[in-house]
This record gives sequence, C-alpha cells and structure tokens, in this order.
Amino acid sequence: MKNILTYGSIVLLFFLSSFASVDEVVNAIKTGSASQLSKFFDNTIEITLTDKSNTYSKSQGELVLKDFFANNIVKDFQVLHRGDNSSAQFIIGMLQTKNGEYRTTIYMKQKGDKQLMQEIRFEK
Repeated sequence: MKNILTYGSIVLLFFLSSFASVDEVVNAIKTGSASQLSKFFDNTIEITLTDKSNTYSKSQGELVLKDFFANNIVKDFQVLHRGDNSSAQFIIGMLQTKNGEYRTTIYMKQKGDKQLMQEIRFEK
C-alpha cells in the first residue's frame, strides 16, 4: 500500500509540474518575453511567423521571437484550448498585439523531467 501511495504521489507531482511549465509559457507570451519563453525551448525550435518558417537553435529562436515581440507589442494572450496526449501538450490561443491578432499554437514534449517547446506558430 505504501508503494502505491508513493508511486501515485510521484505521478501526480510529475503531472502537475508539466502544467506549471505550460502556465509559465503562457505568462511569458502574455508579457512578450522572448528570454522567459526561450527557457522552455528544446535544443531546436520550429518557429512559424506570417512571412517565414524555420527551425532554429535555442539562441537563434530567442532572437527571432525577441524581434517578433519588438515589432508586435503584446496587448493580451488568451488560451482558447489546451490538450495533451501521452508525453506531449499543446496550447492554442489568440495573441493580441498592436499590429493585430495572431492565432498561436504551441507544441511541447516531455523530455526527462521537463516539458520542452518543440514548435510555436503565429498565424494572422
């Protein structure tokens, strides 16, 4: 019985910690903080913007998003849908900026004990 409780507690903490990182990603987008967002990037990150799409290293991806947020000052970000399957999670939301709205999709995957961002898309 003790082993079942211990195992159950570990699984619950693991589950809750993965949602904590998703919430931190949402907060980073709400503040337009590329540096906070990049903390959750995997070694490479696929970024899709209105005029380009590419796979970047962590540091390159941070620069791309820093430029995006500098040109598109964030007003608000609303999560429209969250989902998960096995070791992956996704968020779909609407980013409101001074230049208009962007449908935003984020894909994250469990790697070890962390949820790491694999892809982020901003589509007008």
